[in-house]
Amino acid sequence: MNEKKGFSINGYLAFFAVLPVLQLGFGSMVLNQILLPLSVFCTVVVLVCWGGFFMVQPNQAKVMTLFGSYVGTEKRNGLRWTIPFFMRKTVSLRVRNFESAKIKVNDNLGNPIEIATIVVWSVTDSAEAMFEVDDYESYVTIQSESALRNLASSYSYDPQNEDSSDIALRSHPQQISEKLKEEIQERLGKAGLTVHESKISHLAYAQEIASAMLQRQQATAIIAARSKIVEGAVGMVEMALERLESKGVVDLDEERKAMMVSNLLVVLCGDKNAQPIVNSGSLY
Repeated sequence: MNEKKGFSINGYLAFFAVLPVLQLGFGSMVLNQILLPLSVFCTVVVLVCWGGFFMVQPNQAKVMTLFGSYVGTEKRNGLRWTIPFFMRKTVSLRVRNFESAKIKVNDNLGNPIEIATIVVWSVTDSAEAMFEVDDYESYVTIQSESALRNLASSYSYDPQNEDSSDIALRSHPQQISEKLKEEIQERLGKAGLTVHESKISHLAYAQEIASAMLQRQQATAIIAARSKIVEGAVGMVEMALERLESKGVVDLDEERKAMMVSNLLVVLCGDKNAQPIVNSGSLY
């Protein structure tokens, strides 16, 4: 079922010129009893034709059928006239938003998550939208949520590690949005609908594991921060030893170097401020 142009003429022309002239002509024939049966029939036909007027609003279409058969779609705006026996149904061609409910689904690793999406769509083929599916608005709702479930179960919530290039729901929003748009479009294209944009509007772990996953994220952040602190502390210790040796401030044996390194690392990597102990005796 493909959309095609339906038959209609300018409604103002029919309202002010064609139909009034025919009505007056056949009416005068009836009054003068000229070809009375034919003129009466034609007068009735013209009266019926007055029911063929209809209005097309901007970004709307009228799908016309005749005794169950699709005869065309009219998209030209304004007052139009067509055969009065054509049944006319209005289809909006305007861009619409659909926001799905928060659904619970398991990601690729089996973790329960809550996810929702916003889909921007419009009707591009009125014939398919009207006749290929029973209710295209309900079709958008069901198929969008189905595509969202399928997408969420295909990817993990977070990447497995920092160096991983795998696409994840939280770390790659642009790629996820594009893949979601493609999957929804594949489903809605059968009904003459076009998806303009789709984005994840809500993404979170389910309540039963939210606290555990929060602790995991905090632990990961702490480990990453500690790694940076240790890396910086080792560099500072190396720089301190090199400067002491180059300037001849003090000559330390290996045992004293190890003790100095240990003390510096404790001071630089500790969570709390160090409490120094001043040795007032000899060096050893």
